[in-house]
Amino acid sequence: MTYVALARKWRPKRFAEMIGQEHVRRALTNALAGDRVHHAFLFTGTRGVGKTTVARILAKCLNCEAGVSTEPCGDCRSCREIDEGRFVDLIEVDAASRTKVDDTRELLDNVQYAPTSGRCKVYLIDEVHMLSTSSFNALLKTLEEPPPHVKFLLATTDPQKLPVTVLSRCLQFNLKRLPVGLIAERMERILDAEGIPYEPAGVRLVAQAADGSMRDGLSLLDQLIAFGGGRVGEAEARAMLGTVARDHVVGLAERLARLDAAELMRYARELDEWAPDHAQLLDELAGLLTRVALQQAVPDLASDEIYPAEAVRRLARELAPEDVQLYYQIAILGRRDLPLAPDPRTGFEMTLLRMAAFRPGRPPDAIETDTMPARTGRVAATGGGAAAGKAASVAGSAAPAAGIVASGAPNPGSGDSWGAILAQLEVQGAARQLASHCSLVGRQGAVVRLALDPRHQLVRTRGAENKLAQALSRFYGETVRIEIVVAEGRPETPAEAVERASRAEIEAARQALEDDETVRALKERFGATVLPESVRLSR
Repeated sequence: MTYVALARKWRPKRFAEMIGQEHVRRALTNALAGDRVHHAFLFTGTRGVGKTTVARILAKCLNCEAGVSTEPCGDCRSCREIDEGRFVDLIEVDAASRTKVDDTRELLDNVQYAPTSGRCKVYLIDEVHMLSTSSFNALLKTLEEPPPHVKFLLATTDPQKLPVTVLSRCLQFNLKRLPVGLIAERMERILDAEGIPYEPAGVRLVAQAADGSMRDGLSLLDQLIAFGGGRVGEAEARAMLGTVARDHVVGLAERLARLDAAELMRYARELDEWAPDHAQLLDELAGLLTRVALQQAVPDLASDEIYPAEAVRRLARELAPEDVQLYYQIAILGRRDLPLAPDPRTGFEMTLLRMAAFRPGRPPDAIETDTMPARTGRVAATGGGAAAGKAASVAGSAAPAAGIVASGAPNPGSGDSWGAILAQLEVQGAARQLASHCSLVGRQGAVVRLALDPRHQLVRTRGAENKLAQALSRFYGETVRIEIVVAEGRPETPAEAVERASRAEIEAARQALEDDETVRALKERFGATVLPESVRLSR
């Protein structure tokens, strides 16, 4: 059995082969090129990001028979022995198994002796945070002033456990988690070199499961190659990792877009036959919504291979941007609260219902009181009772000017004002904003023509238009479509009517303050001044 694991076979042997740690590579290569190599280095970071690899490459750079350089030759005896783990002047210590102070003293007894065959004697102490307090104390003096031929390379996943006296004696480099894209790109190069067929989506799934660790990713890739019989496919990756097929996640999102709660629940329960991990399923749904939001905000952004680009573009057209943001927030909060649910399936279904529950059809009364942006109410002003009474009377008279009826249902065919129709539409969010900035030009058969205020063209989206057309179809009791034109000289829109009414309320309140006897007395006796801009509507 001569098979070598991918993580060992493809471990970088020089700085040029490293990926994702440019800040560390740049600092070390500059130090080597300028002959300013410190005597003690501390490499920190999560598992599998290259701490030990960087230390071994640095040891090769220092001991290469071709001379100290940023690129070891890789062919000399020293380079080969370091790669094979048998270089006598590279002393690798696992601090997790040698924590006692006697082990540290034994290690340091040989520091004073010159290297046997190399240029430098390199001490590589892995998981250095596992050393005891006495071991750290024994190491401190040597770590601060070692002989010129000695270099200390320390590696740890938990630098917070190291004494500050050790940290102050080392140059510290924090190796970052690797992005999914870099891990996937590296895996594809390895698979190409190994001659193993693969699907990009399968490689991407493994890269995501690696959680930023290149070594973990290559170990999973090894496992997937064995699982798939020498092939890296998406279906095999999902089966091995226990993830649900992407078509099912897209199916959930499509049913959310249609707001069909019954169909959504039926489809969610059909997924039980796959025995899904519901927490992971919510993660997948949140990931898909992220891609949809990116498609809506930056259409030209390159997509990954996890979900088909056409499916993402279709969902971007069908879902309003604010709905995507809301669904994403509910998904991640539901993921967090899943352990608190009676069981994972119940928590998952409740999260989906919560998404659908924020877009229910409401009765006209509820719409008028909860969703219309009418500003009829009290005015916050400083003054006597007369001022408040006058402001209230003005607010009561300004409400009809907004074109919004407080009670009664207009007859759909009687040519009611657009404001009265809008008050009864079962529409929320961006679609309502779009409707409020339009005015009704007219209706001819199945076509409803609207004129949009040119100042608010940004509220016009495909998703908002579709939802508004659906709401109008329910209102008229038949299928209609809308045609929107951007034009000046249009009739007053509901939003403009509300704004005009608000200005009238504020102006009336200001005038009421000016006419109030108490305010006048304060002006005459104390020289008081009324600040008109301080008058605000109380909501």
